[in-house]
Amino acid sequence: MPASNSSFTILRAARLIDGNGGPAAEQAAILLEGDSIRRIGTSETVQAPEGAPVQEFDYGDATILPGLVDSHVHLIGIGAGRAGDELVTLPDEVLTVQAAQNVRRHLYSGVTTVRDCGAKNRTTFALRQAVEMGILPSPRLVLAGRPVAIIGGHLSYFGIQATGQDECRAAVRQLIKEGADFIKITATGGSTRTSHPLRPSFDVDELSAICEEAHKFGRHAAAHCASSQGMVNVLDAGIDTIIHGVHKDPDGSDTYRPDISERIAESGVFVNPTIGASVDRIRQLEDLGDLTPEEQAELDMVRAGSEVRMDQFARMRDAGVVMSAGSDSAWGNYQMGDFQTEIEAHAMAGMSNMEAIVSATRDAARSCWIADQVGTLESGKQADVLVVEGSPLDDLGNLRKVADIFLAGERVDRQNLV
Repeated sequence: MPASNSSFTILRAARLIDGNGGPAAEQAAILLEGDSIRRIGTSETVQAPEGAPVQEFDYGDATILPGLVDSHVHLIGIGAGRAGDELVTLPDEVLTVQAAQNVRRHLYSGVTTVRDCGAKNRTTFALRQAVEMGILPSPRLVLAGRPVAIIGGHLSYFGIQATGQDECRAAVRQLIKEGADFIKITATGGSTRTSHPLRPSFDVDELSAICEEAHKFGRHAAAHCASSQGMVNVLDAGIDTIIHGVHKDPDGSDTYRPDISERIAESGVFVNPTIGASVDRIRQLEDLGDLTPEEQAELDMVRAGSEVRMDQFARMRDAGVVMSAGSDSAWGNYQMGDFQTEIEAHAMAGMSNMEAIVSATRDAARSCWIADQVGTLESGKQADVLVVEGSPLDDLGNLRKVADIFLAGERVDRQNLV
């Protein structure tokens, strides 16, 4: 085989998980050519073209797997408990610097793609420009820019506030003009103080206008839904991803609706359940030791809510709903750089370790409409590769034991502070 001008890299390890859910390959090797994957096999079968210069890495008893895909982040978040209503009062320049720190943390932890689900003004677009200029390292960015909200609704303080079908269509067009890769909709209220968390925001005609306009321009739409009626409305409108996916009535009752799950599964809609944030908060509070009455009350509330969400997660999966792992960091108290907690939460809710990894690789990429590029290790796809010590199939905690990360075929320098 003649040599080429391409750069080649061979990675070898005890096992390889390709992200498709099948058994791990043993004594595996993968050949990277430039920014893409050329071949996957064993140490004997995977070789660079004869005479071509090649870098080789032998990781021993390690695991090669796709770079992780976090399908829900808020890059301008701080993760220190600051409410979004207060976060928005910070200058755009400060929030952009915070986003720069967050993308570095996530990348260095093994996340090679993030989908940002709402930011203030043009902060994340400015961040992407800096990344493209080589100013800072970052995972691949799938950006919504500003979320679309009703007046006073969830995230309205940094979103586009729209009323009626015409304004909803105009909002989508404006966001696409600004550079949005997808459209984030707040279909119910949420933590925003002026919103109504358990009630729908937009009506179905408005939601349909948003989804239709997004699809017309080849974009997908993802909707924050904190109640059952919110999910029904976005399903009627043609949504692509439901975020949170909470089965809850307007009076706050937790009433699981099997009919909604059946519709989600039949429609091929993804659900990004964001159940790791509660697990993270429970761990934070437990680590405090002696709790104040207020902290104990919060811990009891979060534990109870987490149990309900995990039960609903399991029921939705049983109904055939595809779960896309997304952390929702750095919102609330959940800092970036620990997507692994969301993956662990999926396993706590009933997934096998392999299924949880697939939810954070292939299925997250499918939800973000980029599965043709990333999410699995396959010939021709982008060379986004994570190498971890040991086997995450034995212990998902090994996903935190990062040995190396390759983004588009380039080894990430995790000591780089520039």
